[in-house]
Amino acid sequence: MDLLYFAWVRERIGLPKERYETEAATVNDLIEELRGREERYALAFSDLSALRVALDQELSEFDAPLAGVREVAFFPPMTGG
Repeated sequence: MDLLYFAWVRERIGLPKERYETEAATVNDLIEELRGREERYALAFSDLSALRVALDQELSEFDAPLAGVREVAFFPPMTGG
């Protein structure tokens, strides 16, 4: 699947996107896997209350299943203006 990182998430990880193979069942499982990779991922995913996630371009929850998902995007909450 493709993982996309936006705003400060991208800055902390140092990549705008990456291709990633996982057996994770949910977004939470994926995040735990990523946290274990390197310190930069642990830092980026240290406070989930400051993050949002979209699966295949649809806003989702962290307990959502990943079966069949091709794209996971992580980004901070957006504000209107």
